[in-house]
Parts: sequence; structure tokens; C-alpha cells
Amino acid sequence: MLRCPSQRLLDRIVRRYAEVPDAGSIYMDHLTDRDKLRLLYTLAVNSHPILLQIFPDVEGWPFPRYLGSCGRLVVSASTRPLHDFFGAAAEVAADLALQLLAVLRSMATNDLNYFFYFTRVDAGTFGVFSNGHLFIRDASTLGIIDKEEGSQLIDGQQDYKDIFSCLTVDCQSAFVSCDSIREKHSLVMVCQDLLPKLLAGKFMSPMQERIDAFLQRCAHGLGEHQGSNEVMEELAEILKPLRSCDSRFAYRYPDCRYSDKY
Repeated sequence: MLRCPSQRLLDRIVRRYAEVPDAGSIYMDHLTDRDKLRLLYTLAVNSHPILLQIFPDVEGWPFPRYLGSCGRLVVSASTRPLHDFFGAAAEVAADLALQLLAVLRSMATNDLNYFFYFTRVDAGTFGVFSNGHLFIRDASTLGIIDKEEGSQLIDGQQDYKDIFSCLTVDCQSAFVSCDSIREKHSLVMVCQDLLPKLLAGKFMSPMQERIDAFLQRCAHGLGEHQGSNEVMEELAEILKPLRSCDSRFAYRYPDCRYSDKY
């Protein structure tokens, strides 16, 4: 989360950290020494609960609602992991794949100009609520780049390391350059590790061949001149006719009967 820190992101963490009585101040003087240590330790061990607090679901972010924590135990709304749906019906798989693309799009392009990227993805990274709505179930593997303010690029060989820079990696190791993270980064990982398992063998020919060919091209990094939004829109146009509108998809039913948006 803090591999590419900016002052704006750090201010947001301090201001929205909910484990203090007077959360909301932009200054750290409302935090006791114990509060500061708890915040730094949580960021170092598992940034998931911090992300749920500073980017809450009520503001439209694709995370489950944070309900509280105690030690290493975090309480949030329950979801089923995505791997439970690898054997789901074709229309369910198409719907989840479309939601996955929408989440990636919102992580790359949003009103706050933060670019979220995954350091890794697996079948437990995403979850599905009982109403069929897909969310990021495990946010601990997310990194954030501030597109508005720019990140404080870190040189792994510099003598001085601030405490935030050392939370996620060994300060003796070389840091991954923030400039090396491309907008297609998360999409390529999803095409490699998740979408093939979700969509494999689900559809009739020639639609399945079109999907398989797209995923293979996507998994190999796509073309240099094709943006991630264009790529996601291409796959979305293939998948949209394959999903259905019924009560299994309660998060968009019955709205989907009256609007193409759903």
C-alpha cells in the first residue's frame, strides 16, 4: 500500500483512521503514542483494515464494510470467495467477469485520482455477497499511486528511509520503481490467474473460442498501443449478451429489466 506514498495519501490515512475517538483530524496530535504505534503496526502487518477505513464502501469503493478489529482479527461483512464460483453456470460466470472488469476500471480511474494496482491476485482476492455483488475481499495486496500529487519515488540505495517507506518492504532491499507499474498491470494478472478459471468451457462455440483467444492475448501483456480501458471494453462487449436478468442477481434485479445499464 505504501510502496509509492504521497503526502495526500498519508494525510487521508491519518484523517480517516477510525480506531481513535476523534477521527477526522488532519493532524497526528489527536493520536496518542499507542494509537500511532497501532496504526503503524497495522500498516506493516496487514493494510487491509486500513484500506477499508479510508476508502469505505458507503462512498462507492468496492470493499466490504469495515465493522471493527481486535488485534489481528478484523470484522467485516461476509462474502464468498470467487473460487466458489469457478463451477458456476455460464450466465453467472459472465456476470462476475463483467463485475471484475468494472472493479478494475474503478481502481484505475476514479474521482480522487488514486491508481490502485494489485501486487498479486488469487481466487481469494475477490468475494461475492449473497446478492451477487462482487467486491475486493482481500485488499492487503493493493498498492496505491497518487496520480494527482505524484508519488515520492523511493531509491532503494539512499541512506535515509522514512518510517512509512519501510513498512511494506525490507529497507535493505531495492524498492520497486513506481514508474514501472503500468495501467494494464492488474488486468494482465487477472487475465492470467482468474478469468481463465472462471470462464473456461462455459460457452458455446464460437463464443468460447473468442473469449479464450482474448484471454490468451491479454495474459501475454496485450499490445503496446492498446490501453487497458479499451481492452476491458472489448471483453465487456463479448460478455454482456451472455449474462441474464433474474432474481439470482439481486444487486441489479429488477433494474436490469428496464435499463441496459444493468
